[in-house]
Parts: sequence; C-alpha cells; structure tokens
Amino acid sequence: MRVLTRAEEILLLSILRLKDNAFALTILKEIKQSASKKLTIGSLWVSLDSLYKKGYIDKRMAEETPAKGGRKKVYYSLTPSGAKALRNAREFQRSLWKGVERQLKKI
Repeated sequence: MRVLTRAEEILLLSILRLKDNAFALTILKEIKQSASKKLTIGSLWVSLDSLYKKGYIDKRMAEETPAKGGRKKVYYSLTPSGAKALRNAREFQRSLWKGVERQLKKI
C-alpha cells in the first residue's frame, strides 16, 4: 500500500469537498481556507498532474469561456482509486496514533 503525502491528502480532500466545482482557483482557495496553506498556481498544476498520472483524479474540460480568453476551464474529480487512497490514509493515521494519546497526556 502506497501512503499519500500530506500534500496529496490535502489536495484530494479539497477536490472531494468542492464536488463539481473543483477547478484550479477554487482548489487553491479551499486549500488556503481549510489547511492554511498557500500554493502557487504552477505548483498546484504540477501536483494535479501527478495525481492524475497516479490515477487518483480525473479531469474534464468545460466549454470555452470569453472570461478566460477562449481557454477551457479544467475540472477535477476523485476516481475510485483516489477515494480508496484517502480511506487508506485515514486508516494509516488511526493506526499510527493508536495507544499514543495516553503517553502524550503523561508528558
């Protein structure tokens, strides 16, 4: 089982939360709001491309819009593999923390 990086996990969770409205700018805003992280649009695109190549997300092109100078907006969504990776990440975190909270209380 491959473990997601924290950045991958945050990105996948953001896409999941945004549902049908997950495109670059909304994803950037969601990450800034939910995780207090700042990303550049360039680093976001690199990360999205990596997740796409791993099969964790799909992308679809919307119709061209005059507001974007005729360019198409790209929307992202989780694949079943992406959802499974998030579930595995959650279980991995639970197993790491199992039994540790009592020790932290003693410190």
